[in-house]
Amino acid sequence: MSVTSDTIRKMFKEGDDIRDAGLSTPDDIVRFDDLRYANDDPCQLLDVYRPREQEGEVLPVIVSVHGGGWVYGDKERYQWYCMSLAQRGFAVVNFTYRLAPEHKFPASMQDTNEVFRWVLAHAADYGLDARHVFAVGDSAGAHMLSMYVAACTDNSYAAAIGITTPDGFVPAGIGLNCGAYRIIIPEQKSGDMMLDLTANLMEDFLPHKGTPEECALISPIDHVNEKWPPAFVMTAEDDFLASDALPLVHALMEHNVEVCFHYYHSPERKLGHVFHCNMKLDEARVCNDDECAFFFAHI
Repeated sequence: MSVTSDTIRKMFKEGDDIRDAGLSTPDDIVRFDDLRYANDDPCQLLDVYRPREQEGEVLPVIVSVHGGGWVYGDKERYQWYCMSLAQRGFAVVNFTYRLAPEHKFPASMQDTNEVFRWVLAHAADYGLDARHVFAVGDSAGAHMLSMYVAACTDNSYAAAIGITTPDGFVPAGIGLNCGAYRIIIPEQKSGDMMLDLTANLMEDFLPHKGTPEECALISPIDHVNEKWPPAFVMTAEDDFLASDALPLVHALMEHNVEVCFHYYHSPERKLGHVFHCNMKLDEARVCNDDECAFFFAHI
């Protein structure tokens, strides 16, 4: 493992521990934990969260693809955020995928695909509305979700990244939060912190450590097409990936894809990368309300 990935795992964990301290499962949530969606690795597990007051109802679904720089994260870190979405009237699927560098691309994409297959196969078991399956992703998860949508809408792209998506399936809508949509690696260290960080992470994520061909393949902004579903795209004033958002919005507009763009700012505090996952922030509640309202508008 590179020093970068090891550092990210330690740094992100420390921040998440502080962010989530004191949180517990809300009384109004029913949860089904540690359901196996594949059999290749012990980590391939998912949870389903539902609002208790809507027990027995078939609910629209949100699948969450977690972030973490492709090298960090799991469903435990995202349970509080995902349960907050369930409180808004959704059945939410929260899953762990195989991480780099132990598992190179396309392992995480294969896992994401298996989760959507699981949702469609087990809809009747957990009251999931298979006609209205939405998805959210943040940071690296937004990058992965963007690639997955590109694969769902283009069989040749799906084949190129090594997956076969469910026949005819495209998410009903997507939420792309603080994501990376174009992967660029300079030929030599540039002195730009974000570019150099990306280069180091791609060495761990990609089989050939980030060749130009690999970077072009996994840059979803270059694989947008007119079949993409409606997209909610958001960033914030202190998001270090903020500059990626508008180019993706423009690409979606050029292909006549419905897109709703939000740039969040607060007079109270700087809103940073993936601020919407902090359940203690009023601004997170506003953002997640906006995104869920966007999904409800497409049911």
